[in-house]
Amino acid sequence: MDKPVVSVRDSGVLDDVLRLAAAAGTEVERADGAEELRARWATAPLVVLDDTAVAECVGAALPRRESVVLVATGPPPPPLWEKAVALGVSRVVELPDGREWLTDALADAADAPAGAAGRVLAVIGGRGGAGASVFAAAVALSALELGSGALLIDCDPLGGGLDLVLCTEEQPGLRWPDVRLRSGRVPVASLRSALPGRTRAGARLTLLSSARDGDGPAPEAVAAVVDAGRRGGETVVCDLPRAPDPAADAALDRADLVVVVAPADLRSAAATRRVVAHLTSRGVRPSLVVRTPGTATLRPQAIAEAVELPLLTTIRSDAALARSIDTGEFRLRPSIARAARATLRSLADPPLAKVPRARPFAMRF
Repeated sequence: MDKPVVSVRDSGVLDDVLRLAAAAGTEVERADGAEELRARWATAPLVVLDDTAVAECVGAALPRRESVVLVATGPPPPPLWEKAVALGVSRVVELPDGREWLTDALADAADAPAGAAGRVLAVIGGRGGAGASVFAAAVALSALELGSGALLIDCDPLGGGLDLVLCTEEQPGLRWPDVRLRSGRVPVASLRSALPGRTRAGARLTLLSSARDGDGPAPEAVAAVVDAGRRGGETVVCDLPRAPDPAADAALDRADLVVVVAPADLRSAAATRRVVAHLTSRGVRPSLVVRTPGTATLRPQAIAEAVELPLLTTIRSDAALARSIDTGEFRLRPSIARAARATLRSLADPPLAKVPRARPFAMRF
């Protein structure tokens, strides 16, 4: 795994950065000058620069990249900040005040897998009992089976707890009432060690569930956890409540893909339109997953036309799936597994789907 790279000429600032890396348990590489940096520029999970290094990198025409921080002992002057932005610097860490943030960032960089940052999926039911929580769990399990790390976040304080869906209610670990985050950066390694989950072939599914009592998550906490999962390269799946909620909105604002799960019946279509209205008011354009009963009276495409959403995939209702959850042996059944994998493909490369034109019967709502 590639290491964070530090290119800092100020000896006092360099000593401070190296001490913070040691405190984070992170091994770093030092680079003296832009040419040494060039060899590590594309692959380092984090690059830490000072003002001299920023100027040298811009002079050497290094390309813009993500995960670059500028360390300084005070606010950078406007000319330096312009160069830093051109290079991809997203944050200035002023020392000593920013030591805690930089320590966490270095710890995250040590945990981050090679490649792109993780993706965030938000799942919401078009009506109560639509099966959104089960589908969110299925997507996370499918990511695990495909060898990807996953972080499943329960954002519904009245949902009863996703640990019951995944049959992990007896596992030790924190739930939302115990997670008292209010703001700031959360090392993804801390989440993995503190939360319940399951592993498969070296990959891990980490679960942050609500509990049967106690408070739900605060918006700042949801934001911090989602951001940590993304930085750690996880497939982050958020199970959201139907009713507007500040914590759920924090997840929506960070989602790369939002899907609404709706059964294939007229009343569900009417309820789903209300949910979609809230989502679109926040600038979210969701996709639709339709759950069909064994004797569906409405076609999935008709539901998509009624709610004016692109149809992503369908799930066939399966009584054996519900029984497996009740008996504590949740297993992916063929239909929901197929739909979950289709959603993961869309999350990796969201399509520019065309919204179906509403047919006349949709005007009844």
